[in-house]
Amino acid sequence: MSSKPIFILNGPNLNLLGKRQPEIYGYDTLDDVERNCAAVAAEKGFEVKLFQSNYEGGIVELIHRAREEACAIVINPGAYTHTSVAILDALNAFEGPVFECHISNVHKRESFRHHSYVSLRADGVMAGFGVEGYALCVRRVCSLLGGK
Repeated sequence: MSSKPIFILNGPNLNLLGKRQPEIYGYDTLDDVERNCAAVAAEKGFEVKLFQSNYEGGIVELIHRAREEACAIVINPGAYTHTSVAILDALNAFEGPVFECHISNVHKRESFRHHSYVSLRADGVMAGFGVEGYALCVRRVCSLLGGK
């Protein structure tokens, strides 16, 4: 078990979760995601810190910060999933577990969404489980890291 938190990183437009395209992403907000993940982590003796950035460089900086401050990363890079070698490179410099999370099933959507640079580094990928996918990723991280 680690005294460092699990970082939950969110990319562009996820600040609009609950308001943007609820038919795809649902009505839960990032605050709801954070509460659910914190509850799961606490059961296992861990903490979470949730962040969101609409900027690729902001996400890269958060991953760099995680190298010193986090035991694991759960990341939903949003549209940067399909375009960002910079995020992949930053994740490759992180030594802990990395889980990729998508609210929708990206494989049932437009073909450009079927490719993920982040998957090249991820230890696991969760897609199509709605916002519950975040908590499932946190549960898996806790299991890997020996939570109680």
